[in-house]
This record gives sequence, structure tokens and C-alpha cells, in this order.
Amino acid sequence: MQAILNVAFPIFGVILAGYLAGRWRILGPEATTALNAFVSYFALPVLFFGTLARTPVTAVLDPSLMAGFGIAVVATFGVGMATTRLVSRGGLAAMSLQGIAASWGNVGYMGVPLCLAAFGEQGLPPAMLTVIVTAVVSMVFGVMLIELEVAAGHGPLRTFLRAAFNVARNPLPVSIALGIVASWAGLPIPVPVEKWLDLMGAAAAPCALFAIGLFLSDKSIKSGLAEAGLATLIKLLLQPLAALLILPFFVPIDSIAGKVALLMAALPTAANAFVLAKQFDVSVEQNTASVLLSTAFSVVTVSALLVWLRVT
Repeated sequence: MQAILNVAFPIFGVILAGYLAGRWRILGPEATTALNAFVSYFALPVLFFGTLARTPVTAVLDPSLMAGFGIAVVATFGVGMATTRLVSRGGLAAMSLQGIAASWGNVGYMGVPLCLAAFGEQGLPPAMLTVIVTAVVSMVFGVMLIELEVAAGHGPLRTFLRAAFNVARNPLPVSIALGIVASWAGLPIPVPVEKWLDLMGAAAAPCALFAIGLFLSDKSIKSGLAEAGLATLIKLLLQPLAALLILPFFVPIDSIAGKVALLMAALPTAANAFVLAKQFDVSVEQNTASVLLSTAFSVVTVSALLVWLRVT
């Protein structure tokens, strides 16, 4: 109960505040776009860069954690693809989007603030590593498979390069890479710049959570509930279970890194699943429903996991 009150309640409380602000039209019709842009291009990248630039590279680049978490993500991606094939006989693009919905957790907007609240500054480096793994699996592998069907005839190399370019221009992975390079090079950070990084980075967690609520406020579930329900089950139950079984072979599950990875695996579907579905105009209803359902049920599942992990 203490974990729910001290960690889960503030996190989901900020999301609820954003949702109510959106439903009541307090911030205007462009608020979601503006706040998402601020979080994606300024607050979170600055937080990532500032934290990593001041953290030893060896504390961030943990190959064992990357491998263990990556296997869990890839496994649930494959299961998600299989469910679409079995339920609706969907094509490669629909299967890939279902795989993304079932495996791509909200590691950036929700996961980083949650790990920061649960584990403090120690939780940030492994949390950011899971962001890298998720981005590579979902944005390169997943988007490449979508492009293979949607942009048929362009060739696999061009398709891969296009998907890789989508990752390369995303400010979150880029800021992580720059932070690691700055740390490796021992780049000194002047005090005024350091204070600016801290001030801007402090806005990341509340703004990201508030943005999730705003995003959800104007979405509704109209169809695609069967596949969305399966994606929600895979994301909230199967992925953390897979992580629980796989991670001990790579990192101690009772370590900060192990707990962070397990918590990140239990997060709901990222809004990016809806964004990609809208971009390619494939399975839009199913992915919208996946984001809504998984976020709603994650209030219970994530809170229960925090209690199980004895986070206070």
C-alpha cells in the first residue's frame, strides 16, 4: 500500500490531471501537440543527455541487461504478430503493428518518471538503456516490417535504411547517444550549463505524464477490441512474466537494473503504436484501443508490481 501511495499514485495522478484537462478543454485544442513537442524535443532529451553525460559509461552500457531485456521484447513482439495472424489473418503490416502494440512499452514518457520516482537517480541509467533497446526493436525491426508491405517494391535495403533513419532522427535515442559520447570523452560541463540541464530536465517527468493524459483524453474505443485485448494481455502480463523468467540469466533480478527492467517490461503500450498506425493508415482502431486499454489496466498491474518489488 505504501508503494501505491508513494510511487504509483503520484504518477497516475499526473496522468489523470492531464486527461481531465483534455476532457474539459482547459488548455485548448493544440495543447497535446505542443506539450508532446516540448517533451519529445526538449525536456526528455535534455534529461537523458544531462544524466548520461555525468554518468560513467560502464554504469550505462550493460550488455547483459540489453540482452535480457531485448529477448523479452523480441519474444512478445513475435507473440503479438502471431495473434493477429491467428485472429484476423492480417497482413505483414497489421501483424507488425500488433507486435509493436504488444511489446513497445511507454518507456520514455511513463517509464523514466516512474523509475525516477521508484529508484531515484540510480534508476535512470538502466531505464535509458531499455529505451534504446525498445527503440531499436520497435522502430527499426517493427517499422521495417511495416514498410516491407506498405512500400513493397522498394527493396529490403532501402526499407531498412528508411527505418533506421526514423530512429536516427528521433531526439530520444540521439540524446542518449550524445550523452554516452560526452561521458566517454570526459566532456566537462560548465556550472551554468549544468544548472540549465537540471532545470530543463526537471520538467520532463511531470510534463511527460501530463502529456499522456492529454493524448488519451480525445481517444475512444470503437472497434478492434479483440486484438487490442490480446495486445493488452501480452504487454501487461506476458512481457513482465517473460522478463521475470529471462532476466535472472543476465542480471540479478533483485538489483536496481533488474528491478528497472522488470518494471519497464510491465508498462502499457506506448502512444507511438497509435502514431505509427495513423501514419501508415493500418489497424488504427486496434492500436488506439490497445493504448487506452493497457494504460487503464496498468494502474492495477503496475501498482501490484511495485508492491511485489517492495518499492517504497
